[in-house]
Amino acid sequence: MQIYEELKARGLIAQVSSEEAVSELVNSGKAVFYIGFDPTADSLHVGHFMALCLMKRLQMAGNRPIALIGGGTAMVGDPSGRTDMRQMMTPETIAYNGECFKKQMSKFIDFSDGKAIMVNNADWLMKLNYVEFLREVGPHFSVNNMLRAECYKQRMERGLSFLEFNYMIMQAYDFFELFQRYGCNMQFGGDDQWSNMLAGTELIRRKLQKDAHVMTINLLLNHEGKKMGKTASGAVWLDPNKTSPYDFYQYWRNVDDADVIKCLKMLTFLPLEQIAEMEKWEGAELNRAKEILAYELTALVHSREEAEKAQETARALFSTGGAAGMPTAEIEEADLEGGAIDVLTLLVKTGLCPSKSEARRAVQQGGVEVGGEKVTDISAVFPAEALMGEGLVVKRGKKTFKKAVLKN
Repeated sequence: MQIYEELKARGLIAQVSSEEAVSELVNSGKAVFYIGFDPTADSLHVGHFMALCLMKRLQMAGNRPIALIGGGTAMVGDPSGRTDMRQMMTPETIAYNGECFKKQMSKFIDFSDGKAIMVNNADWLMKLNYVEFLREVGPHFSVNNMLRAECYKQRMERGLSFLEFNYMIMQAYDFFELFQRYGCNMQFGGDDQWSNMLAGTELIRRKLQKDAHVMTINLLLNHEGKKMGKTASGAVWLDPNKTSPYDFYQYWRNVDDADVIKCLKMLTFLPLEQIAEMEKWEGAELNRAKEILAYELTALVHSREEAEKAQETARALFSTGGAAGMPTAEIEEADLEGGAIDVLTLLVKTGLCPSKSEARRAVQQGGVEVGGEKVTDISAVFPAEALMGEGLVVKRGKKTFKKAVLKN
């Protein structure tokens, strides 16, 4: 199976501008493609994961990736998928975030010997003269067509600022610059970027007054990839200082049953034949598939060593023992009463519940385990001895847990 057909089989491609031309470029290793990343935070998150994996797959097939850091477009802010305007960032923050992105991307993409390049659109966007830019690019855009774009429609009722209205033009200009500078002949983006991507293709054709050999591919990054990047508590980051390797592992270990095969196809580099066998798995075997998913992705983002540690720690949650690397909370002697600690105090002191009233609800709803055993009695107590040595594993729900240890 060639790379383009594999991308389709993995469910990555939603639509393309010309499938025959795109597949020919990609399969022959002649695609010079870019994906843009606006540095709106100091770390990439799981929502970027699919794009990074895609770039890695295509590079392995001989194609050349361009990682575009949106230092210029981040000054405006992408309105796509937003109900309100993004918070304005300082140039210093944008520059710092961009540097953080570069370090993380290097784990996925080989930038040595010109195999891939990383550029920042601030290099050209920040130098543009406004009036000259309007005269050069403005005539090629129809306001009527822009307002029909999906990325603007959802903002019209609540108000779309003129600042954000320029985002499509700036993204289109990025493709034009990359085409001129590096021979970029393909752009990839999420399904919320389709209008912007087509605008870039059209700008190149109009500016050069010829049928430029450029393509656009639309990927399921918004609906699937960006959805993967959020949890109830916020983003799952690729930076280990923001989301530990263990927490990262646990996130994937606890994906919904209905999503595990989809995630294996889209995000891992396991052969499709192996994943097809896993599709037949049920019950406990499905949990095994989740472990494989979590291990493979943790190894990809962090390392095989970290993945091994995370897996060992996760498995220890189902026993009464503790495990190295598990998040730990220290219990003070003052928290004990009569040489023991009650379950409600334990939940609050470990940070698993913000208050005793919420701890009470968690216990009554059957969502608490201590030492591998479900606790349903709000008056349950645990002796100080249980907190010594390796400590006592306290778990709330499927994903939240701490190892409680008695402070020396």
